[in-house]
Amino acid sequence: MTFEACEPPPSPGTAKPKKPWPRTEYECARLEVPLNYEEPDGKSARIAVFRVAARGEKPVGSLVLNPGGPGFPGTSFAPQAAQAWASSPITESFDLVGFDPRGVGGSTPTLDCYTDAERENDAVIASFDSGPDDWTEQETKHLYEQCAERSGGEDTLAHVGTRDVARDMDVLREVLGDDKLTFAGTSYGTRLGAVYAEMFPAKVRALVLDGAFDPLKGSRERRVQQAEGLQRSFEQMAAFCSAMPDCPLGADPKRATEVFQNLAQPLIDKPVPAGKGRELTFVKATGGVTSGLYTEATWPAIIAGIADLRDGRGDTLLALRDIIHERTADGTYSNSLEATLAINCLDEERNSPAEETALKRAFLEAAPFAATGRPVTEARDGCEHWPVQPTLGHPYATGIKGLPDTLTISTTGDGVTPHEGGISLAKTLAGSLLTVEGSQHGAALARNSCINDALADYLIRLKTPGEGARCKL
Repeated sequence: MTFEACEPPPSPGTAKPKKPWPRTEYECARLEVPLNYEEPDGKSARIAVFRVAARGEKPVGSLVLNPGGPGFPGTSFAPQAAQAWASSPITESFDLVGFDPRGVGGSTPTLDCYTDAERENDAVIASFDSGPDDWTEQETKHLYEQCAERSGGEDTLAHVGTRDVARDMDVLREVLGDDKLTFAGTSYGTRLGAVYAEMFPAKVRALVLDGAFDPLKGSRERRVQQAEGLQRSFEQMAAFCSAMPDCPLGADPKRATEVFQNLAQPLIDKPVPAGKGRELTFVKATGGVTSGLYTEATWPAIIAGIADLRDGRGDTLLALRDIIHERTADGTYSNSLEATLAINCLDEERNSPAEETALKRAFLEAAPFAATGRPVTEARDGCEHWPVQPTLGHPYATGIKGLPDTLTISTTGDGVTPHEGGISLAKTLAGSLLTVEGSQHGAALARNSCINDALADYLIRLKTPGEGARCKL
């Protein structure tokens, strides 16, 4: 792998990031790895790698980063981290290294399941469908066939799970010249870090795991837990709104879910205009609200969007939805959420139609703001036609021997990966926990001095915060 000078790739829909300090060096490379590690001489995958050189003259080594998803690219995450930690000792001590996991972003082969037109028309981009219509068996079969055709073949879809990515990350560690891995992962990145720890415990130097997936919960439990977290965030947003004049959810937060249902559910049959010839559908409206629930900072945008919907317009909620779908102004979509779908087909447990139907009902009962108002008849697992079984296994990362202290960061009001999951991951890894009081998904890049100090102490000096450590956003 050879690094060459380059410019950072902008995240879809955003401007190119500014250099966080003078004479910042950006470098790009391609790491070649086996597509199937059991056939090392067979087909290869090429992993896109991006490095931000350390500010200091004697860096400790590389800090490998993952932004989550699964399916979000690390090559655009590394410059974001460099900006967030621009004045932190972290960027003096480490080269920041982001990589696009196999199938993601600039790595090849690249996961691709839908055309842009299909994405615009509300193609289901999760293996679990919580929308108003249930998948048919023919549709799930077509999904697999189309993903395979557009992604370079069935062998691609068989080798994009987290365990393959953990192997890639170990190859990257070695090529970077680090005896042991120093890693920081957010959201799904906590799963990747925990699985790496399970597979290569002797090669771990430090792991920061921010906004944790619970390694002990199966897919059904975790999705229902996430639904409960999103509903709590919706209700907190509604309480915030209720103190405002002319809140579109009304003055009584207890009725806010019902008010939103009355506004959103008619969109199933009659979308509203959203500017530039586009429309706000029910799926787009609930997606926009969910996108805004990731952080308290976007609550005002959700409220403005719901007010627009009340007045017959969908522009604001559609713009929020476009952010998480990484849709650009010219109507093209990144492959991040399609990669999420395909990766989860190898990571998540499979359900029979009866199990999937029960899960969809439980999810919508736990998150009634997203309820369709229609009965769930027979839901199906979007991965049911994947010919290979899931490769992750649940639970994972348990009973690891010889693992050094890890640092899990967990935010109390995180609706996407609820706080309980962070507590569980820290306990499972027998590691340290930093609790952050706040209402957002993930906190490592929050530019908070308390969090940054704890991160620097751990990453540089391997000193974890004491029991009961807390920060406040």
